[in-house]
Amino acid sequence: MIRLFKHYIPHAVLLLGLIDLGLLMMAGDFAWRLRAEQLGMASGPIGERLHPLALFTLIILTAMIAVGVYGADALRSVRFASARLLVAISLGIITLAVLNSIAGGYEFWRSTLFYAMVAAIVLLVANRLLVGGILGASAFRRRVLVLGAGARAERLRHLAESGSAGFAIVGYVGMSEGSHIVEEAIPRSAIHNLKRHVENLGVSEVVLALEERRNALPLKDLLRIKTAGVHVNDFSSFVERETGRVDLDTVNPSWLIFSDGFSSGRSFSSAGKRLFDIVLSLLLLALTAPVILFFALVVKLDSKGPAFFRQKRVGLYGQPFDVIKLRSMRVDAEANGAQWATKNDPRVTRVGNFIRKIRVDELPQAWTVLKGEMSFVGPRPERPEFVADLEEKLRYYAERHMVKPGITGWAQVNYPYGASIEDSRNKLEYDLYYVKNYTPFLDILIILQTLRVVIWHEGAR
Repeated sequence: MIRLFKHYIPHAVLLLGLIDLGLLMMAGDFAWRLRAEQLGMASGPIGERLHPLALFTLIILTAMIAVGVYGADALRSVRFASARLLVAISLGIITLAVLNSIAGGYEFWRSTLFYAMVAAIVLLVANRLLVGGILGASAFRRRVLVLGAGARAERLRHLAESGSAGFAIVGYVGMSEGSHIVEEAIPRSAIHNLKRHVENLGVSEVVLALEERRNALPLKDLLRIKTAGVHVNDFSSFVERETGRVDLDTVNPSWLIFSDGFSSGRSFSSAGKRLFDIVLSLLLLALTAPVILFFALVVKLDSKGPAFFRQKRVGLYGQPFDVIKLRSMRVDAEANGAQWATKNDPRVTRVGNFIRKIRVDELPQAWTVLKGEMSFVGPRPERPEFVADLEEKLRYYAERHMVKPGITGWAQVNYPYGASIEDSRNKLEYDLYYVKNYTPFLDILIILQTLRVVIWHEGAR
């Protein structure tokens, strides 16, 4: 993987994206030349149309990232990828048409958008057939040797077999005596030279998956492997990198303290994040005010009670604040006290069910962002009644309050809606990853991915 602004991007995804970048430029240029030929005009050198071609490529590629074209499911299935590509390119073409109508200046380019759309779909689908079909998904996977044969090694095996992993395990080495969960593991005593064993397997990375590390670290072996140019990683860091989450089962305070992340020198980033929140919240409120007012009226007509409701949530450093949303439940929804939302929750009104699916009920939270109590991106704010219980049952839950809560976040775009302790635990792993690895780049990525969640109603309840 390549680490870009503290976030890991698989080599296969980066390569696919770079090829797509070139193919989109080709599709745009082909459409331009075809239209020029139909009109009996000279297409001219490519430098004369470089600006509209670059704009076309940037907008389409951004739409592809937003709708999940580079997600795990799309990388595994050409059919799935083709459907997402069609949506992404359609969104991109609509955006370009609107921009051309507003800005003007590219009337000729506007007439070529249909040809560019068709050419882009053909080339991008062909790229996925080539990369995924001919070369195979395993062509870009790193070869990993696991030192360990217990429960952690078994977890790595399941992760490698999940279909979306960017690595392939080529062997296991049992570092301790006794029975092993991974039966095919080779005992360390049967390997004369572990460094040579690594070289013979063509390993690019060794992962330390020992169940007990005290007085059990094979320091001499690890040093020889490291100095031979093979990357050595511990289990927690490896899982974090491969899954985009902090593994609560194995992480310990020393790992959190000494690992890269949780940087305190974020004054510039924090100021930039706040400025971004102010601008985006003002823009969002201005654009969606008619939508909010319309649905507020519909909510009011659909059921008794106010159109909006306020609810106490826990924010930065554990401080409480009021979040405002469009009401989607009956006014007596919590007559018996606070409770988790459930699938097909009977407390949700008819209109509430609809506005939850399209996320309109979340739009008034932009006012909370403007006031500075929330950010656009961050862990989902929870209610004080739930936080007290979760902090008692889940390690490191309080650490998610080290950043402002958000309307959307890393957990929201990676994990479906959760309404239980176990769901909260899984989402906490993603939240800790965000808190640990925060950068403006990760915020942008999350905002783009939120479009995918909204379009396909992923996680809506």
